[in-house]
Amino acid sequence: MKRAIYPGSFDPATKGHLDILKRATKLFDEVVVVVMTNVKKKNSHSFTVEERVEFLKRCTKDMEKVRVDSYSGLLADYARQVGAVAVVKGLRAVSDFEDEFQQSLTNKKLNPELETVFLTAEAENMFLSSSVVKQVCSLGGDISDFVPAEIHEDIIKKLSNIE
Repeated sequence: MKRAIYPGSFDPATKGHLDILKRATKLFDEVVVVVMTNVKKKNSHSFTVEERVEFLKRCTKDMEKVRVDSYSGLLADYARQVGAVAVVKGLRAVSDFEDEFQQSLTNKKLNPELETVFLTAEAENMFLSSSVVKQVCSLGGDISDFVPAEIHEDIIKKLSNIE
């Protein structure tokens, strides 16, 4: 079985994330979406790890080849633990590539069996990020085109209180 992991902070998950995930399931037998703790963003998460995992489980409940997990250590170690052969990463723009490429090389050094597969965002999602969702929502904007319907109301309830 070819298993891949799709890591991210998913704070919150967007339609762009789900697009990358759906496309990854066409390439692998199983894709584990893993909510990671991003040390760069450690104190800036709007949702707890548990909330993000629950959101992703709701959004992927009909995807047979997907499971959701969380992890706070090295991605290369997690991949080894779950028997993953690849990491799936979405790229929106050239600016994403530099950081993702560096992470890919680091993971390869730590786990030589692990490959990284880059999937480019669909044109309609190239601008979309969790940060954009949080900003638009906190300012009262409509995020229905940005996030899955399964978690739309939860996001509004939590983020519309941000000042």
